[in-house]
Amino acid sequence: QVQLVESGGGLVQAGGSLRLSCTMSGHTFSPAFMGWFRQAPGKEREFVAAAGWSAGSTYYVDSVKSRFTISRDNAKSTVSLQMNSLKPEDTAVYYCAVARFIRTGAFGSPSSYDYWGQGTQVTVSS
Repeated sequence: QVQLVESGGGLVQAGGSLRLSCTMSGHTFSPAFMGWFRQAPGKEREFVAAAGWSAGSTYYVDSVKSRFTISRDNAKSTVSLQMNSLKPEDTAVYYCAVARFIRTGAFGSPSSYDYWGQGTQVTVSS
């Protein structure tokens, strides 16, 4: 049974930083992609960032580029999201997700991911 456990959420003032971490266990495969999504109240789940197997294969939604950095450790089966210069609009529940296989260019679609964490709340106060 594949499990994803997230940690690192919390309350921070605008301009501050948080680091989210996600550890995968119970798996027998190497994920094609590991990513982060977020969902604010009343809104759809939104792609934030994703990392492919190889170093440098990272992708971001435009709104977080230059502020967030995703990193993946294949040996430890972990993925992290360093979030700097946080804004109130970054407030959401953040979910870690893993895709076993993925169609080219589909890393931003929630339906491409097979396993999800339970979510961790990030709240940015103004």
